[in-house]
Amino acid sequence: MIRIISIALLGLALLAGCSSTKMAYRYADWGIVWWVDDYIPMTAEQESRLEQDIRGLRQWHCATELPRYSKWLAQLKSDVRSGNLSQSTVTHHQEQLLSFFPPLMERARPAATRLLSSLSDEQVQQLASNMEESQKELEDEFLADNPEQTREARAERTMERVERWLGSLNERQRDTVNAWSEGRGKQTEIWLEGRRNWQQALIDALATRDSDDFSDRVHYLMSNYEEVRGERYQRMMSESRAAMAGLMTDLLQQADQRHLDHLLEQAATMQGDFDTLACTSEGTGSLNG
Repeated sequence: MIRIISIALLGLALLAGCSSTKMAYRYADWGIVWWVDDYIPMTAEQESRLEQDIRGLRQWHCATELPRYSKWLAQLKSDVRSGNLSQSTVTHHQEQLLSFFPPLMERARPAATRLLSSLSDEQVQQLASNMEESQKELEDEFLADNPEQTREARAERTMERVERWLGSLNERQRDTVNAWSEGRGKQTEIWLEGRRNWQQALIDALATRDSDDFSDRVHYLMSNYEEVRGERYQRMMSESRAAMAGLMTDLLQQADQRHLDHLLEQAATMQGDFDTLACTSEGTGSLNG
């Protein structure tokens, strides 16, 4: 279920994480398979049902949502070319991106419910154990003993993500990212705490997977994931969204022409991929491939 929520980030996170948007779209199996493969082995019946659900979800998304993404990217390119890079513009684009997630979550809910309700007791126990192990690994990776090291690592991760879109940052931009990271306080710790809270809520819900209201519980977990992750997480996310918009505004206003050219190139490539993707089941790959 952790990776089922990741399906809602497909709008950019999944697709942008692959050198080829089309390859990511056709072969990543929509995040759901990542989660299943990561945490529990499936039965042949579960694999077959999930494959059908993914095919239908992909068809809907390709026909309905990709045109919205393409239109948004066209507006983004227009604003970059015109130099319209104010914080209000950046915030508008951030809100546009976030608006892509709820429809995808809602559409994915039946598949998530079917998969989760089909789990055996053994699979649930294995899921809980593997999620705990994964959580511990993330805590070890992201929470250094020295808070300064944690901040430096967060800044480095942020720079890597930004450079995906802007190219190599100049010195002023790097200073801006470092200062921004300094101001994020315990953001990484709170994110991990929220992740643990959500996982526990999922395990609690799975204890009732044979009940009539299980679909409603899955819906709540997917639609209210920030609330489930706790008050500290909700406050952090609200502050983080505003801070991220401010960061991107600063970085764009500090950008050289090469940064803007790189951003335009990346947006054009992704928009081209969205425009040329054929909405068919051809080339969907397999659960194991």
